[in-house]
Order: sequence, then C-alpha cells, then structure tokens
Amino acid sequence: MDDTAAERALSGSCRRTQVLAGTKEGDRRMVRFRLKKLVTAPNISCAAVLGLQFVPDRRPDQWVLLFQGLLVLLEVLYLAYAIFGREKERVQTAGDLLALVFLLAGTWQLLTVKLALLDKMLFPSPAAVLDLFIKEAPAALKGAVGSLEILLVGYGCALLTAVPLGLIAGWVGRLRRTVTPITRVLGPIPPTVYIPYAIVMLPTFKLSSMFVIFVGAFWPVFINTLNGVHAIESRLIDSARVLRLDHRTMITKVIFPGTLPSIVTGATIGLAMSFILLTAAEMIGATSGLGWWVKYFSDFADYPRVIVGILYTGVVVTAIMFGFDKAEKHLLRWRQ
Repeated sequence: MDDTAAERALSGSCRRTQVLAGTKEGDRRMVRFRLKKLVTAPNISCAAVLGLQFVPDRRPDQWVLLFQGLLVLLEVLYLAYAIFGREKERVQTAGDLLALVFLLAGTWQLLTVKLALLDKMLFPSPAAVLDLFIKEAPAALKGAVGSLEILLVGYGCALLTAVPLGLIAGWVGRLRRTVTPITRVLGPIPPTVYIPYAIVMLPTFKLSSMFVIFVGAFWPVFINTLNGVHAIESRLIDSARVLRLDHRTMITKVIFPGTLPSIVTGATIGLAMSFILLTAAEMIGATSGLGWWVKYFSDFADYPRVIVGILYTGVVVTAIMFGFDKAEKHLLRWRQ
C-alpha cells in the first residue's frame, strides 16, 4: 500500500510538473506571438523615425514637436485599426501604406534637417510644411472649392453628353461606322492645345476652363461607350430582339446596362484627365484655385507653400477618387 501511495504521489507530482512546464511554454508562445504582432513594418518604421529625432539637427527646426505629434497620432490610429479591424487584408494594406509614409517622412527629415544635404529654400523641412499646411487650410480649401466647381461642371457636362451619344452611335451601325474615323482623329489630340484658344474666345476664364475639361473628358467616355456597345454579346441582343423591344427600351434596358462597365472605365479616365487639365488651365490664366496657388507661390520662390498646394491637390484628388470608387462598386455590384 505504501509503495502504491508513493507511486501515486510521484505520478501526481510528475503531472503537476508537466502542467507547469506546459503552462510556461504556453506563456512563452503567447509572448512570442504578441511580440511578433508588434514587429510589423509600420511599427518598425515609426520607431525608426522617432529614433531619428535623437540625431542632432544641422538645420534649426522649430516645428519639430508638431511633426513628432503627427507621427505618434498616425501610429496610435493604426494600432487601433489593427486591433479592431475585421478584414486582415485591409489592415495589412493600411500598415504597408503607413510604413511607406513613415519612411518617406523620415528620409525627408534626414536629408533636410539632420544632414542638411538639400537646399533650404527648395526643400523645407516636413515640420515646416506641416505647420503651413495647417495655417493655410482656410485659403487652400477656398481655392479647392473654386477648382471643384469648374471640375464638376465640365466633367458633368461631358458625362451627360458623351454617354447618350455613345450609346446611340454604338447602337446604330451606320452612325458607328461614320463616327469611328472621327474619334480616331480628334480623340488623340491633347486637350491642352485648346487652352489658349478657349481663354481668348470665351468671355471668362471659368468658362474656358470648363470647356477644356469638357473636351478632355468627353472623348474617353464617348469612345469607351462606343466600344462597349459594340462588345456586348450578340446572344443578348438576339434575345432582346425576339421580345420585339423598341429602340428606346433596347438602349435603356439592354444596351446601357451591358455597356456600364465600359462607361465606368471611360469615366475614370476622363476624371483623371479632368484633374490634369484643370491644374494646367489654372496655372496658365487663373486667379484662384489650387493650380493657381502652386504657380503663384512658385513665381515668388515660396516653395514651402508650393509643396502645401501640391499636398492639398493630392488630398482633393484622393477624396474624389475614393468617392468615385465607391460609386463604381455600387453601380457594378452585380459583378462581385
């Protein structure tokens, strides 16, 4: 009995030892797992940029605390998104983009402030640009509103005319054969060549800018709509003809939905072209707007404000393209 009790006690002690060892091993694995989650590209790049702040400055930078605060804020927002975000791919993409932003900001600060390798007038520090970005927000937003007014009118008119004309021309065979050679001649002409004539011939700069944007956006939308109608599967057309649909119903219920992916593609190209033309037109003859902002301050060699204008242009373009992508996914949700 004593031997049996001793064996049981020994066996229980061994099991407790194994449980404790397993618990410790599990704890170590959990620690390694948590450390592995922290060792990511954005966290490493943020730590590297923050560590760069301890390097002595060769160029005075009085707004460095603002720059450091922004870095910390972005890192905190990313960590919150990484913890509460449900889609792993989106979290990973956001982390990769943030890591790229940190690396660019760190390289910018290293070359301008820490090493002073770049010209002070042409390349201001990121902290100085950030300070101006905040201070010039009212003026920049006012210019952005003026630019968006011109953009939306010119681009909207292009969509309202190019889509129905493209649908009709693509559906009517004789008309399509007549229009196709014209598109091959007029479509490739750079719309910027119309800017001088539009400024001279139209009464105001706003109208001339709208006209140039209209021309630049019209052809991509029209050509893609035309080609989209021609690319619709013949079995769909034959099925609709069996039902004896009239031309109006055929275009609105069959041709237009079937051409919608091509229309969206052309609209995307036209929108990108509209941004380019808007900026180019404003840099030539405008008195307001983001393009004028960049040209005006570059004439006075105020390059910090030039960079601010470029950044605001990027923000506006990104916001509009984000909204356009959402609209595209909604319109083409049947393809997902």
